[in-house]
Amino acid sequence: MDMGSSSTSSGGSGMSMMSMVFTNDHSAALYSSAWTPKTSGGYAGTCVFLVLLAVISRLLIAYRHVLESKWHNKAVKRRYIKVAATTEMDRERQPSLSASEKSEAAVLTVRGMDETVRVVRSPAESGITIQPWRFSVDLPRACVFTVQAGVGYLLMLAVMTLNVGYFLSVLAGLFVGELAVGRYAQADDGHH
Repeated sequence: MDMGSSSTSSGGSGMSMMSMVFTNDHSAALYSSAWTPKTSGGYAGTCVFLVLLAVISRLLIAYRHVLESKWHNKAVKRRYIKVAATTEMDRERQPSLSASEKSEAAVLTVRGMDETVRVVRSPAESGITIQPWRFSVDLPRACVFTVQAGVGYLLMLAVMTLNVGYFLSVLAGLFVGELAVGRYAQADDGHH
């Protein structure tokens, strides 16, 4: 049997034709053919799941922003030590310290050698705007972002079914989530 002639003669029956208009079909599959509501209760349960998933989406965005703020504040409070002039020539080149900076100067002893150091409290004061890569910050950031993106894609797929109930459930969940935790999230979170 010739595969080319059978696919053209059947009119593409092997392919499911997707409707390009909104429907209110209560037996619309969500994510797979195994998740196809067979009753009105199953359809309602699927809609409740989508509301909860959308709320989780907003919670993740707020959680990520809270984490970012915490990491930023921790980085700003982190003390950075830089070795000041160690030779007589280096001391001459260095500008004189103000009274407040002199109080921040200290003597660091390493293996019996005295070195003068200055403690800098904030990287913003030294012109650093991007924090250095830190495993304890960047691994959790990547994990939260990945989960956030996965939930966002699942919501997008639900909306792409063009089922009115699924679409309105996603919108309702985003509304409730934003109402609950929107004040914790950044204004420009890129979520559309």
